[in-house]
Amino acid sequence: MPGATPDAVPARGRGPVVAALMMGMALVALDGTIVSTAVPQIVGDLGGFAVFSWLFSGYLLAVTVTLPVYGKLSDTFGRKPVLIAGVILFLTGSVLCAFAWNMAALIAFRIVQGLGGGALQGTIQTIAADLYPLKERPRIQARLSTVWAVSAVAGPALGGLLAGYADWRWIFLINVPVGIITLYLVARHLTEPARTAPAARPRVDWAGALCVFATGALLLTALVQGGVAWPWLSPPSLALFAGSAGCAALTAYVERRAAEPVIPGWVWRRRTIAAVNLAFGGLGLLMVAPTVFLPTYAQSVLGLNPTAAGFVLSVMTLSWPLSAALSSRVYTRLGFRDTAVIGITLALLILLAFPLLPFPGRAWQPALLMLLLGGALGLFQLPLIVGVQSTVGWAERGTTTASVLFCRQIGQSVGAALFGAVANATLASRLAHAPAPGPAGDLDSVARALRHPADLSAEAADLLRRAVASAVGHVYLGAAIAAALSLLVLLLLAPRHFPVLPQPTPGEDV
Repeated sequence: MPGATPDAVPARGRGPVVAALMMGMALVALDGTIVSTAVPQIVGDLGGFAVFSWLFSGYLLAVTVTLPVYGKLSDTFGRKPVLIAGVILFLTGSVLCAFAWNMAALIAFRIVQGLGGGALQGTIQTIAADLYPLKERPRIQARLSTVWAVSAVAGPALGGLLAGYADWRWIFLINVPVGIITLYLVARHLTEPARTAPAARPRVDWAGALCVFATGALLLTALVQGGVAWPWLSPPSLALFAGSAGCAALTAYVERRAAEPVIPGWVWRRRTIAAVNLAFGGLGLLMVAPTVFLPTYAQSVLGLNPTAAGFVLSVMTLSWPLSAALSSRVYTRLGFRDTAVIGITLALLILLAFPLLPFPGRAWQPALLMLLLGGALGLFQLPLIVGVQSTVGWAERGTTTASVLFCRQIGQSVGAALFGAVANATLASRLAHAPAPGPAGDLDSVARALRHPADLSAEAADLLRRAVASAVGHVYLGAAIAAALSLLVLLLLAPRHFPVLPQPTPGEDV
């Protein structure tokens, strides 16, 4: 185990490191949104329409299953080598994606990108906590949240411009200059605190890492493809779920015997960390409703074009970083848990309000709810991440941060599968007694039909719009249940006062 280290980096030299962290975060944040708008051009050039969803699923899978591994590696060997390796992997994947010759190659190279993205996502959050003492930590977290907000708004527009006026391959090549600058700034300016040499050579739990990777890969594949590529109760789904359960049992066995496990038992034995992990799992669940289903609602029910529909969602990313930046004024008075409780309670009420919107309604109504939801979730997320990072020292912060992000990613994957099934079940029920045959009873088919309303009768179009509104309303109710579960976790499991470690002054050993 590494020895004692300074818990904060001196203020001098922070500027270039913060710039590197923001650019590294931009690489990850832009990746999903910038690719999504270029899918028609990619499919038109490479083919592979039946499997193009794996451009996103493969990347998400690689990011999620590697988070715990990189967290442990950063605690063992330091943040700097892990971050540099992550940037190099991400850039290698980006260049390979730009020269992909078919869809299978592009998907494989996207997975390489994801292997780097996992290192970037977890390590950047950990370095952000290393850079600043507790009182100043909201500053860097607000900046990183702003990067996500700007990326959510700018990504689709930038992807559309590159795909439409240049070539879709540039959406990957554009990562190269940003990544090279990030590498230079990290290598030149990030100086990690000196650590006392460990008594024995650090041992990497490669067996545990492989087990974690296999468990996550099987589970996420089952969740992503279930109900899409094959029915939920089909042999492929059952085999994948059984395989993931078997690998999970093997992981628990291997980790109990490992000297330095990738997912150490204390992550779940410590009340504060366990509570934050579960609460972030609920956050991942509820975020599926606005990010996945709201754009479909805006286009199919409200009749907005894709740009306007994106604006309805993007207002959430405007209020989120602002609320997060101001949250320190609340949690310094009320504490981390009670501030998060206020945030998730407000989010619960806002999610419950969505199904009450009038039909068809006006665009400003869901936009207002998303603006309020972003503010509520800013109060919820940042106090928990800052609080849980403050309960551990340098040598455990990478593992702790990675476990929180891992749970959020798993929550998103479970939520996409669960709420997709809820939406499709609602549509099937509403369309079962339709007076005339219509599109297949799933959300994608109905949304495609509503893109050409002139081909439908007024009665059929109204029926489909009401069915979509009902389906998305049920999804938001499910998201409200996820928020309620996070609230219960905080009230019943999280301590009211987080056991924050004493905060050293910059440069002082702990």
